[in-house]
Amino acid sequence: MTDYLKLQNGSDIRGVAISIPGGKPVDLTEESVTGIGASFACFAAARLGCNIRTLRIAIGRDSRLSGPQLTEWLIKGITSTGASAFDAGMASTPAMFMCCVNELRFDAGIMVTASHLPMERNGMKFFLGAPADGKGEANGLEKKDISSVLAFASEACRGGEPIGEAGKEDVMTPYIEGLKKHIIQELGEKEDAKPFAGMHFVVDAGNGAGGFFAERLLLPLGADISGSRFLEPDGRFPNHQPNPENAEAMQSIVEAVETTGADLGIIFDTDVDRAGAVLPTENGALPLDRNRLIALMAAILKNEYGPITVVTDSITSTGLTDFIEGLGCRHHRFKRGYRNVINEAKRLSAEGENAIFAMETSGHGALKENYYLDDGAYIIVKLLIEFVRARRRGETLGGLIAGLAEPEESSEVRLPVLGEDFAAYTEGVLEAVEAYFNDKPGFTVVKPNYEGVRIGADAAHGDGWFLIRRSLHDPLMPVNLESNSRGGVKRLAAALTEALAGFGLLDRSGLEKLAE
Repeated sequence: MTDYLKLQNGSDIRGVAISIPGGKPVDLTEESVTGIGASFACFAAARLGCNIRTLRIAIGRDSRLSGPQLTEWLIKGITSTGASAFDAGMASTPAMFMCCVNELRFDAGIMVTASHLPMERNGMKFFLGAPADGKGEANGLEKKDISSVLAFASEACRGGEPIGEAGKEDVMTPYIEGLKKHIIQELGEKEDAKPFAGMHFVVDAGNGAGGFFAERLLLPLGADISGSRFLEPDGRFPNHQPNPENAEAMQSIVEAVETTGADLGIIFDTDVDRAGAVLPTENGALPLDRNRLIALMAAILKNEYGPITVVTDSITSTGLTDFIEGLGCRHHRFKRGYRNVINEAKRLSAEGENAIFAMETSGHGALKENYYLDDGAYIIVKLLIEFVRARRRGETLGGLIAGLAEPEESSEVRLPVLGEDFAAYTEGVLEAVEAYFNDKPGFTVVKPNYEGVRIGADAAHGDGWFLIRRSLHDPLMPVNLESNSRGGVKRLAAALTEALAGFGLLDRSGLEKLAE
């Protein structure tokens, strides 16, 4: 029997779908996936307050080899409950949300994806439309909702022959047309205009689902997309990991910009809920990722909305805080996890704060104007609109972040926890680190801080900061370090190594190597 709860990965489901030599056992089986489909249909009908026989669920997938089979099993499970299921084919995660709010008006959407994970892995993300009573709004399932779906997945609701309708639906065309319409309107153009005429943009889709952005959006709007890379979906991911955080992937789009002389490079992850970009420079190309992308979006939104609150994850730099505050905005540094960041922005907004933008350094970015949906394509659309506006003013996109201070050095190291009582042990580590640096000359315990322990260091003790925290899912303690001076990361690592001297079950070898 499948242990369904082990398939949970925060607010997603993740598992092994293809058997490979030396790999983990397949747990996204016909039994488990059919059960999940049936359970989600029951969950959705109850949450939306509708008769399950009227429920319509769309299922999209990225380019993974196992996607068609998992879709077939989900349809089997959904239709066994009396609900209707529609195969949307190749799609993006944002499109599977948008089909619940645009003219298609599906009651729910499922995206079959495992983001940037290896080819043998797969998973699911789930979306619901607004409840029938009008009390609520469309949204993605939260962690507790996934737990409920999985807890019920092995029950009798997955049994029986299909009695609901099974069909097909195109969700990508309405989604793409919505992006086009937004671009045209924001730039004040006529409906049939080509606002990107004379502009050269290259896209690296990493053989995921994002090739549509070049071929079905940029090209019809007049852009030159020559030199774009890996637009053809291929679930083997033969060229590089489809992940804007991956160094090889980012180097690929940097090379595309440098070799083609493009005006802008664009890169997506497999299911297009994350994005990165690259700007040409006199000396090559500048990746717009992590702090730079957040800073650029903050500058764009400040020009549109006035002072805003920018919510980010915990590992953003002090330079980013200074930049955002220099715009007259507020930087609210919160926790890792795109759901954490987005939900915190929603919470602040509900309390009356102008928290219209949330972004994690991984590339997940969400805007209030777009349902707080982490949509990589929409983030790039915002950049493209500002690119055109800046060109009309005789300016450049990069000019908006000219004042962003960059660290001289930065590093990340992961410290494995060797003991079994991970939660208690790491809590003790964090308490000890905070106590160690609380009164130590040259160091400051940064407050407020919502995850782990963040320590600032003066110029003589590292000229920067480090953050030690617990991993969201693994027995690890990641440490991020940044310094404004050469050799500063070494000094920061040495100070933290000293603070951790008494913790024998914490593998400090990676940190000690940094301190050498």
